[in-house]
Amino acid sequence: MISMYTKQEIIIRSYREGKSHRCISRELHVSRHTVKKYIAAYEEALNTSENAQTAASSYLSSLPVYKLSARTKLKLTVELQSSIDSLLALNREKKVLGMRKQLMKKKDIFLELRGQGYEIGYTTVCNYIRSKETHPSVNEAYIRQVYTPGAVCEFDWGEIKLNIGGSLVRLYLAVFTSAYSNYRYGYIYNRQDTISFMETHVRFFEQSGGVYQQMVYDNMRVALAKYVGRHEKEPTVALLQLRGHYGFSHRFCNAYRGNEKGHVERSVEYIRRKAFGLKYQFRDISEAESWLFKALEKLNGEPQSISGKSANELLEEERSALGVLPSSRLGCCEQVQLRVDKYATVCYRTNRYSVPEHLVGEFVDVSVGSNRLEVRYQNRHVASHSRNFAKHAWIIDITHYLSTFKKKPGALPGSMALAGNVYLKNLYHRYFEGDARNFIDLLSYCRDHKLSEEKIEETVNRLLCVGAGTVTTEKLRALLGNRDHTSPVYEADKISVLAMQQLTELTTLMNQLN
Repeated sequence: MISMYTKQEIIIRSYREGKSHRCISRELHVSRHTVKKYIAAYEEALNTSENAQTAASSYLSSLPVYKLSARTKLKLTVELQSSIDSLLALNREKKVLGMRKQLMKKKDIFLELRGQGYEIGYTTVCNYIRSKETHPSVNEAYIRQVYTPGAVCEFDWGEIKLNIGGSLVRLYLAVFTSAYSNYRYGYIYNRQDTISFMETHVRFFEQSGGVYQQMVYDNMRVALAKYVGRHEKEPTVALLQLRGHYGFSHRFCNAYRGNEKGHVERSVEYIRRKAFGLKYQFRDISEAESWLFKALEKLNGEPQSISGKSANELLEEERSALGVLPSSRLGCCEQVQLRVDKYATVCYRTNRYSVPEHLVGEFVDVSVGSNRLEVRYQNRHVASHSRNFAKHAWIIDITHYLSTFKKKPGALPGSMALAGNVYLKNLYHRYFEGDARNFIDLLSYCRDHKLSEEKIEETVNRLLCVGAGTVTTEKLRALLGNRDHTSPVYEADKISVLAMQQLTELTTLMNQLN
């Protein structure tokens, strides 16, 4: 395809400069047939017009035109089109069966055709498939909806990246948005799993003070189990349990139609930007979620442009239309039974969690929540841990091994139980190095009296402030047992106090004798 400039140069060099067709072809690097065609068209325009000057100006100012309708597709035969159509039909069948991850891509179809012996280019295959695909019209019309209070609430997940404790972590926002009030609320989770999906619904219904009539979801795996037929979708067991307990209905959006839940689709991006656009570094996830709640409270308190009311005010109007919350809270945890290994740990998803040492070899019941893991033995609570989402991690509570440490005190310094607790490790190496038995006695005392690490640290600081000298188990136990926080009397100081009392009595007696 030549440009308008080349077309003009052909005419100018032929008529003004008097050059031959061959010379123009050589200078402009175009075919002699092309030169001949444009010169003939120019002469025809001059001969058929009454005003030669106007005709020449009009012809030279018009773009070159090509006739494409007469061209035939030499490679894309009817037989080849039929083969491509059959492969596209196979893809449609897979979509109905929910096998989207096994669809043939354009590259796969191209290689299959080449394997069948067709001499065809990849671009030709892509162009034909693109012509067969149905895309929504650019001028597609959208139907504006009118929502009644308490009728519809939309749910969606959104990804965020935060700096938690110095490490960049990928987390997930579970976001709810009321269609009527545009009330937004969200929670932070480590996983988009079934437990988090159920728990976030329970928390949101309690937060909003009732249940919406219909919940709207996209085709997320935690809500959609599989496709049944062309248009029907089967919900997961988790969604069925939520529906049965809270009494709401649900609706799934069509694939790639985010506009069908546009409130929450916009809310995920809006909340993520407003809450974590500037601040993204936090000590732990709890601090990040507290920051999120403050941001949401501010967003929900701002007046909206259409109604002039805030989302909080509109939610108050909605509450009378919400369904009543059930009297009991839906349990949102995974129940598993695990055997305690020789390290007094249970293994859940590659991570090991400690339990009391006397349970080695026993089966225990484990309740797994979104952030915590509870262990019970014979209906009695024996251990509790925060869930770890790393791989092959050991989560150890040193108090679960104190009886064994009393028998094997030499195993304490190099144990994972001590290494996993930074504060206790530093306390041991600073004050109890080489005296493992006394350190174990201190831990046993704190366990029996339910004393936290914060209490131990506070006691050590008090002991050092009064100049007691060395830190020993006896001194710490004396202080820890002193509940009224009065000035302590240490074992080492009792002799001095008694000696002072005796000296005072002797001095008084000598004065009386004199």
